[in-house]
Amino acid sequence: MNQKVIIFDTTLRDGEQALQASLSINKKIQIARALERLGVDIIEVGFPISSPGDYNSIKMIAKEIKDSKICSLARCLKGDIDIAAKAMKKSLNFRIHLFLGTSALHIQSKLKKSFSEIVEMMLNSIKYAKKYTNDIEFSCEDAGRTSLNNLCYIVEKAIQAGANTINIPDTVGYTIPTQFKNIIQTLFEKVPNIHKSIISVHCHNDLGMAVGNSISAIEAGARQIEGTINGLGERAGNTALEEIIMALEIHKNRLGVMTQIKHKEIYRTSKIISHLCNTPIAINKSIVGKNAFSHSSGIHQDGVLKNRENYEILNPIKIGVKNSQLNLTSRSGRAAIKYRMKEMGYLEHDYNLDILYIDFLKLADKKGQIFDYDLEALAFINQQQVKKEYFKLEYFHIESKLSGLATASIVLLCGTQINIQKSTTSNGPVDALYHALNKATLYSIILKKFHLEANGEGKDALGKVDIVVKYKTRNFHGIGLATDIIEASAQALINVFNDIWKSCQVGKQLGKLNK
Repeated sequence: MNQKVIIFDTTLRDGEQALQASLSINKKIQIARALERLGVDIIEVGFPISSPGDYNSIKMIAKEIKDSKICSLARCLKGDIDIAAKAMKKSLNFRIHLFLGTSALHIQSKLKKSFSEIVEMMLNSIKYAKKYTNDIEFSCEDAGRTSLNNLCYIVEKAIQAGANTINIPDTVGYTIPTQFKNIIQTLFEKVPNIHKSIISVHCHNDLGMAVGNSISAIEAGARQIEGTINGLGERAGNTALEEIIMALEIHKNRLGVMTQIKHKEIYRTSKIISHLCNTPIAINKSIVGKNAFSHSSGIHQDGVLKNRENYEILNPIKIGVKNSQLNLTSRSGRAAIKYRMKEMGYLEHDYNLDILYIDFLKLADKKGQIFDYDLEALAFINQQQVKKEYFKLEYFHIESKLSGLATASIVLLCGTQINIQKSTTSNGPVDALYHALNKATLYSIILKKFHLEANGEGKDALGKVDIVVKYKTRNFHGIGLATDIIEASAQALINVFNDIWKSCQVGKQLGKLNK
């Protein structure tokens, strides 16, 4: 029979500590609601003694959250415990999380005490906290570097004092999975009252071992995992809960454990927290990264199209992602091209796959990534027309003032015609330039994304502008690269306009074919 693993989220406490700026109360409430909707068992909402802002946000969250249990962190000091309880008093069900350094390093160099004094502080604090709640968690800070004899002793005493959860943190990400597993196994073997408490683990990722250590702890008997969404946290971060949750789901038969997490909420929760915390997710991040379910290799694409399980151990729908993504690059094969054409509604007899694939490879080598409208242009327009750029920016001049008022003058070659335009806006030089270009082309577009990044350093650094534009019902992508960011911005939009023009030519061509 599967045993439950409790999911303890500390995004609002340990995760926030790693952010460049503190979260507003409103953002914290949004995150807490998202975690509750995800099905997180316990949400550590903050460290109330640390600041008035943290205290007030915990008070607000205590009123909001009903389905998840909330928890506040406190040192083994009466003042900390009083503030933690006061902040959460509006909650029907809360936990106080006490912590104290137990390694010789922490005891001697940080706390300046003896081990016996540490034990006494712990015992007094647990007994004191129990006047507010029966749900007490005690953390042996830096347990990964605590001697096993001392760790077993203090855990036994903490359980005797009334701690129902004992947390064994690898505070500095020091251990490796076999080492950490041995710590948990030793506790189960040598602590006589160990089964009166839930053993929890809180692993950091300094050596990239956080998830591995957490899984090894579950194998040894731990039944609570502490971590954060997207792995946010001090230094290299915490155990990424989305990775743990899905590892437990995929290996549930082997591990014999389960969680109450609503898996389809994982992706949405990850995106919400990434946005509110202003922490981008790496494209190759496990489970929630942009590339987690995308395939570029032709061999992989062919395998996935034949059977998803050939190259995916997890169905993206399981975590709330609509489907896998096949990136069309020069590494793609005929199978991916044929699949994309079919997805767009074209049958095999509508185009010549062999010719299309040869032209596709040539364009992919030049452009990098190919989109649906590129495929249509290659399939249904003469290749010479595809190579031809209909719009070409011959000249531009920008005048900009500190107030934001800017004027752009352009000379745009539209086929064989020259179009001269001028535009003034109060939103800066790029906006003025884009308005002038739009007036020249007469395409009714909506700018959905504008992203600027620097490639390189110093005066020779290249500004890369990546934009997404909506025209009618379709999105078009454009990239510009230049040492001048305004020139790079212009290139990106000109590339989009040329793709829109080609797409329009496809429509005309298909109209003729259909007749």
